[in-house]
Amino acid sequence: MLKSSLLHPQILQALGSAGHGGKVLISDANYPHSTQRGPNAQVVFLNLAPGVVGCIDVLKALCTAIPIEAAAVMAPLKTGPYAMSRDPDIFAEFSALLKNTDCHGELSRLDRVDFYEAGRGPDVCLTIATGEQRIYANLLLTIGVVK
Repeated sequence: MLKSSLLHPQILQALGSAGHGGKVLISDANYPHSTQRGPNAQVVFLNLAPGVVGCIDVLKALCTAIPIEAAAVMAPLKTGPYAMSRDPDIFAEFSALLKNTDCHGELSRLDRVDFYEAGRGPDVCLTIATGEQRIYANLLLTIGVVK
């Protein structure tokens, strides 16, 4: 029996075949999963309904299964219809959950174009599509080393 809180067989298979430096993308419901997919990424659709399953739920489970050495978010736009004057609240939630990982809760920020480029890179082994409704709720994790 598994002791981790992560039980999803397809996610476990993708993580088991990944190694140090591999990346996992947790994406919100607005993410363009088919056009911004990495060539080596398995896509797991957990977006059952709006808000179900959320990014925080996925991150909690992943934190029990893999070492996380780095985390990146998509920086909010400063102008236009999706502009934000401050960081989305979910960034603080990500940081709090990642505080006890090797990245110590630090989130690097990538602009939209750079985030999409990173999210479709050859080192992305897994993309998890969630039903998260909050905008900018995308998180790109780098798998660390088991100590």
